[in-house]
Amino acid sequence: MNRNAPISKYMATQLITFKPTDDIWHAINIIVKNKISGTPVVDNKGALVGMLSEVDCMRVMLEGTYNNQPGGMGLVKDYMAVNVTTIDINTTLLEAAFNFAHSKYKRFPVLENNKLVGQLSRSDVLKAISKLRPQMKVIPDSWKPRMPMTNASKASRYTENA
Repeated sequence: MNRNAPISKYMATQLITFKPTDDIWHAINIIVKNKISGTPVVDNKGALVGMLSEVDCMRVMLEGTYNNQPGGMGLVKDYMAVNVTTIDINTTLLEAAFNFAHSKYKRFPVLENNKLVGQLSRSDVLKAISKLRPQMKVIPDSWKPRMPMTNASKASRYTENA
């Protein structure tokens, strides 16, 4: 496995999506039923127009409480995030890991030529990372005089009393 492999190998492509005009309660039920934490929102042409997350859906209850109602009412477009951070299909696994490590997001919609083609989650990247294994340890000659003696010091500490 290569850390520079494209994310297309690891992203989900069979996505549950919503339309902005879908009922918010329908969306919440789908999210709960499928045990997902969020999903893209697309227009009638399939273009990404937002994301709907668990947190967005929780606003339904908060707005209902504010208005002395049992829960908010409305459409997905009333609750979805519209300023969506996306990543390109050609993003590498290393770049994706960097993006996740430096953001609050749990998932990124993946675009190819500005069209939604998938979604990459933190767990997708973590699964890929778990399969990474160094093939060969190469130490440049210039580093050899400075190499830490970590293993040697641990071995001597445990072997002194043996």
